Amino acid sequence: MNLFLTLAFLFCIGSVLGWGLEVIFRRFFSAHHWVNPGFLVGPYLPLYGSSLCVLYLLAMLEPLMPGDSPWLKKILLFVVMALAITALEYVAGMIFIHGMKIKLWDYSDRWGNVKGIICPLFTFFWLVLSAVYYFLIHPHILSALHWLAENLAFSFCIGFFYGIFLIDVGYSTHLMVKIRAFAAETNIVVRVEELREDIHQALQKKNVRRFFFSMHGGVPVREMLDQYVKQHFSREKSQGKWIRLPSKKAKEKKSK
Repeated sequence: MNLFLTLAFLFCIGSVLGWGLEVIFRRFFSAHHWVNPGFLVGPYLPLYGSSLCVLYLLAMLEPLMPGDSPWLKKILLFVVMALAITALEYVAGMIFIHGMKIKLWDYSDRWGNVKGIICPLFTFFWLVLSAVYYFLIHPHILSALHWLAENLAFSFCIGFFYGIFLIDVGYSTHLMVKIRAFAAETNIVVRVEELREDIHQALQKKNVRRFFFSMHGGVPVREMLDQYVKQHFSREKSQGKWIRLPSKKAKEKKSK
């Protein structure tokens, strides 16, 4: 199987598995309720799919790592993997912030964060996941690809995934363009996690449960964004600009 098909397969698997990991993390450690992470509607996160492709390519560089000890080579490889994914996370975050005026994730409350996009804690998590990938996943990739080549019916599932994925990207991009226009008009950056939580709370008040369409509260996008600004920003009368209010976590830390 050529490299393109290999990476296409890994992107699919990584996006789905990463989505599942984020769902569990947010349920028990972050949001404390079931939430569909990311901006897309379906069960996939492209950042994790891209990261798995990066890990696969970097794993080939192990013989080039300096040092005589095999374990030292592995540790250095894991560090390189973690830094590479952190760099990918930073570039992706900056593209959305400056290009779309949207912040898909926010580490502003984490120690040592850079613009709320990356932080040492999640770089450490990437390091751990790199080691997990190396020992538990990478050794089985070639056999999985061999199985895939002999079971072409499963290839249909991969094709189906990309068909649904592209439709989802188009659908979500349409919403993203509307958010970008609003953000440019008000000169703010919309934090998706905050917006999603606002919608979740509004739906709870209406006794409505929604998982896959968590970014759609059944109200016009403009109205949804107007409410978001009023809840998280205050108007600076002298300059006529919106000033971000402290987050709930920041208020809790200050009170302590």
